[in-house]
Parts: sequence; C-alpha cells; structure tokens
Amino acid sequence: MTVPLVSLDTLSVHYPLGRRLFGKPPVLKAIDKVSLDIPRGSFFGLVGESGSGKTTLGRAILRAAPISEGRVQFNDGEVDHNLAELKGDALKDYRKRAQLIFQDPYAALSPRMTVRDIIAEPLEVMGLTKSRADTDERVREIAAKCRLNLEHLRRFPHAFSGGQRQRISIARALVTGPKFVVADESVAALDVSIQADILNLLKSLQRDLDLTFLFISHDLSVVAHVCDQVAVMYLGNIVEIGPTRELFARPKHPYTKALLSAIPSLDPDDTGRAQRLEGEVPSPADPPPGCRFHTRCPVAQARCSQDAPHLLAADAPGTRVACHFWQDNMAEAETVG
Repeated sequence: MTVPLVSLDTLSVHYPLGRRLFGKPPVLKAIDKVSLDIPRGSFFGLVGESGSGKTTLGRAILRAAPISEGRVQFNDGEVDHNLAELKGDALKDYRKRAQLIFQDPYAALSPRMTVRDIIAEPLEVMGLTKSRADTDERVREIAAKCRLNLEHLRRFPHAFSGGQRQRISIARALVTGPKFVVADESVAALDVSIQADILNLLKSLQRDLDLTFLFISHDLSVVAHVCDQVAVMYLGNIVEIGPTRELFARPKHPYTKALLSAIPSLDPDDTGRAQRLEGEVPSPADPPPGCRFHTRCPVAQARCSQDAPHLLAADAPGTRVACHFWQDNMAEAETVG
C-alpha cells in the first residue's frame, strides 16, 4: 500500500476566547480531531461552506496555524516527523518542501518589488542558493515553467493581469522545490476563462514536478474538474471523503448532497433539485452536541443530537462517511430514483 505524503491523526486547532477568573476560558474549535490521508502525487480537494475550517486545516498542515493536539505526518523520504513537534532548523527545512498559493493575486504580491525579486525572495530567506547567479538561474527556470519570460521578470506587479499575477504567485511557491502545495481558493478571484488556464497550468506542473496538491475551494464544479479525491468539511469536522467521481455521482452524507444539489444544471427540465439547508451554521465556539450537522440536517433523528458519528468506510473503495443513517438515506434515494 502506498504511503500517503501527508497524514493527519486527530488534528485539532483550538483558539482560546478571552480569559476567565474561574474555570476554563471558552474555546473556538476551528478544527476538531480531523484524521485524513493525502496520497502522494494526488490533486486532493477540500470543500465546504465559509467557516467550515478549510483554510485553517491547510495552514495547520503548513504550520502556519497553531496545532492544539494531534499529529501531522509528512513522508517525503527526507522529512518524516510529526510536524506539530518541529522547531528551528527542522521546521525551516520542512517549509522548503511545503508551500502555499494564496487566493488573492492582487494582495499577495508586493507592489515595490520586481517579479524577479518576488520569486527569488524564498530562496534568499531560506539560503537555498550560493550566489545571485544561482538565484537568477533558478528564478528563470521556474518562471519559464509558469509561462513567464525574461521581460516579465523585470516588471512590477501592477503591470500584470490577475491571471499573470497568479502565475507569479505560483512561481514563488514552487521556486524552493516543494513536494506539497496548498492552493487556497487559488482561482476564486479570477474570471472563468482565466481560471481554466491556471487550473491547466497547475495540473501540468503537478505532472512535471511530481507535486501533491491540497486544493481548497468552495467551487464544486472546479473541484470536479481537477481533483482525484475530495474531502467535505463542516464546522471543523470531515463528514465525507471519497474519489471524486464516486462522491459526485453517489454522495452519502446529507451535507454533501446539499452542496452538490446547489451546482447549477444545464438541463432546463432539472427543476427543484436544490436542497435548501435551513438555519445558520452554528458557532465553532459553541458547537451542537452529537453530529454537528444535525441542527440543519433534513433527515436527522434523535440519535444524531446525542452521539457524534465516526468517519467510517462506506460501500465503495476509498470512501468514508460520518453519518449514522447514510445507508438508509442511500436506499431511500435509490428507491425514489
């Protein structure tokens, strides 16, 4: 069995909210006991509503968010440690191997730096090159892979469109030679035509550089296009994981079904398909007992408000779901269908 590049074991990210004279202070549970494997060489999707914890999970893997408990194992053949325990030079060494592509290509680039200096900065900060000539060679190499030429390297960010700026951001993320990249809503701020260009570039880079991506997005149609596997998050928990085709064709968790039903259909006869979720997402500072989705779930039963379901293997290879009654719901859906 292939060893995953990234393994999470009951990972939690909790933020204390203020202080109290007596008793423990309230805690915001942004991520709560998440276990997940990201296969080497995969394009792994992470989806969910705003506030579900997607971005926090990605940042925790990169050690850019504080890990409260649990393990993050990174297995690239050189670094094989619990990332929650890394410090000093060991953490700096890991950061060469795991990088982040930001969402907003306009805010992520310094307007006072040339494109060459923006891409070169990680090399200089981490001391990965011995001379300016070495730095320039590496910058030109990765810039060419991201479809940027020598003339582009001399300019400042204001001279570029959104798509070009995102290619600069991608080049900066890849210049250190990482094996794992978190792409956090990396096409959300772009026009649809430009999105396709950036997605095709990412897939090409994945093949050429043997990269593993964690692709965080709220756009399910984009995830369906590029991802091999998908995990669905709700209120700091993973509720379903599976191969993309299986998850989109036969969603098992009620929350996943609701998300997929909201994707616009090109079929004019496909009316009334959307499943509207009632109510607001509960606060992660005061999550409901039992299943965290039960306050909005259209098929919730008494047990759901008492016992939190575990993420267990379902009826298809590679799929797992956290729902007490997913089998009943699937049987009912197939009967209706």
